[in-house]
Amino acid sequence: MSVKNQIKNSKFIRKTYWILLKRHYYGFTSPIRVLPDFIIIGAMKSGTTSLYYNICQHQNVFEAAYDEIGFFDDNYELGLNWYRSMFPTIFQKYISKLKHQKFLTGEDTPFYFWKEDAVNRINKILPNVKLIIILRNPIDRAYSNYTDRINQGKELNSFEEVIEREINLIKKNGEKNSKSNQIIDIIKEPAYLAKGIYVNQLELWIKKFPLNQFHILSTEEMANNPNKTLQKVFEFLEIPKENIKTPQKRKMKKYSPMNTKTRESLIEFYKPYNEKLFEEINQRFGWDC
Repeated sequence: MSVKNQIKNSKFIRKTYWILLKRHYYGFTSPIRVLPDFIIIGAMKSGTTSLYYNICQHQNVFEAAYDEIGFFDDNYELGLNWYRSMFPTIFQKYISKLKHQKFLTGEDTPFYFWKEDAVNRINKILPNVKLIIILRNPIDRAYSNYTDRINQGKELNSFEEVIEREINLIKKNGEKNSKSNQIIDIIKEPAYLAKGIYVNQLELWIKKFPLNQFHILSTEEMANNPNKTLQKVFEFLEIPKENIKTPQKRKMKKYSPMNTKTRESLIEFYKPYNEKLFEEINQRFGWDC
């Protein structure tokens, strides 16, 4: 083995060792760690990671060990102590309150949004948690999701083919399976269009949580006016307003233009769902659908 490869392997071993040591430390100290005050629950491909990063720039907010923990869906069997191990200690909370009078921590997992198990588990363990939802124009969300999968080699069909299949399945099964998670189960992943029927997903949550525990914003307003949008989020979280010097915006990747007729058909498809959504949340986002 060359000296260069030996150094490379040595660095990898050291990095792996410290990651494992860090996780053992977090696990060992989990009983003295806090649970989150807020969760960003969706929507997928709408800028949840950027929003979480920006919120965590506030001096009163402490971030979790990593992004998209997924405890309340895929990792629930690992137990509550595992989940606690992702968050700051009670000592960090105490010091923060001494310095700034406030302390918050939270996480973001956009996959929670359409999963009924996640809704029920969060309601059971964190009934008073603040819930943040960022929504993107569902047409752009679907096309972004599709294009990413094309680039990853996970999708072989044209956008027109996959949405025609989905629209037919949704129309066929929508009446008897009105819940978004049921439609997604029928269509199977990646469910490009079904994940953009936000009103069905939101209904899962408002059955379990009061409306004053939600703050709903759009990807577009976050991109166009990040600081003003963040101030509203901080107000919802009941922490002092604070200007974030360089708010991170969701990286809008450049895609080949969508066929005009395809977009027109999706505008027609989403309009009834979005009208119900806007009525439910008593606000509009200026989308074309």
